[in-house]
Amino acid sequence: MIQFDEKLYFYLLAIIPVMVLAFFFLQIWKKKTQKRFANTNLLKRLAPNRSSFKSAVKLVFLLAGLTFLILGLVNPKIGTKLETVKREGVDIVFAIDVSKSMLAEDIAPNRLEKAKRIVSEIINQLASDRIGIIAYAGQAYPQLPITTDYGAAKMFLQGMNTDMLSSQGTAINAAIDLASTYYDDSQQTNRVLFIVSDGEDHSENTTLDAVEQANQNGIRVFTIGVGKPKGAPIPIKRNGIVESLKKDNQGEVVITKLNENVLIEIADRGNGDYIDGSNTENAVEYIKEQLNRMDKTEFEAKQFAEYKDQFQWFLAAGFLFLFLDIFVLDRKTQWLKKLNLFNEHDDE
Repeated sequence: MIQFDEKLYFYLLAIIPVMVLAFFFLQIWKKKTQKRFANTNLLKRLAPNRSSFKSAVKLVFLLAGLTFLILGLVNPKIGTKLETVKREGVDIVFAIDVSKSMLAEDIAPNRLEKAKRIVSEIINQLASDRIGIIAYAGQAYPQLPITTDYGAAKMFLQGMNTDMLSSQGTAINAAIDLASTYYDDSQQTNRVLFIVSDGEDHSENTTLDAVEQANQNGIRVFTIGVGKPKGAPIPIKRNGIVESLKKDNQGEVVITKLNENVLIEIADRGNGDYIDGSNTENAVEYIKEQLNRMDKTEFEAKQFAEYKDQFQWFLAAGFLFLFLDIFVLDRKTQWLKKLNLFNEHDDE
């Protein structure tokens, strides 16, 4: 397992392609300038020991040296020991609506991005709880199984979009049924499901049955509403530019509205609460209070320990390449010249 102490230094790697481009432009400029001064044969006679490939070798050494030095600044750490630790927490599953209605921009920047931000902020408040993520639209899809790896959770969360599921619609019942399979610890007494949605539900007749079944399995169902009751159209974009608005079969612009009544009823049946997601800070603080009130169940988790710094190896390699760059000269190396590997012998 690898950790990086100072990820910010990765941005310095952007200097590498800049230096490569600068080198190529410099070589082109040199050749044009030399041609104005003299032809190729005359230049070879004037500077017979000048190597045509050493400049490229020096560039490679320089770039390699800089790359290793930057990696040294990042300070990679390697976990040398995998140990089992005991934790106390709650099993939490987030079911996030990724239907097209979540593209409505009645809440900035749009409903889906708002939902992802809320879930991300909730994860930031967790300490030892296990979490899982589900994406759903016309069907439900397991995005991340239950885990304590919050970094992976955020990575999968940011990758969610409305194009990830081909079947459109909003089947909350499918998300609840799938979530019920996530809780793999029979000893866990607190199981929580957060449904993050605008409340549009195309399976309303079966959703409440799914909620009651989940509640019988010990799962508390909370709902988080994103959007405005007034509603908004659904923009159709290409390359970030709005091309049109989604229309129904009659050619009318579709206005999607936050259906709080559906979300409130689901939360009531699920022994949970409905949370207004319009204010991220207030929503996250309320959820944090609710989770803190719940009893924590002890469980075992494996994690890497005894991380050791590895920066010294990268710094050593970086200085070695810079050292080589300094001592590699532009003139031809005599023994290579004799081998003529690069066809650098003067024309007879």
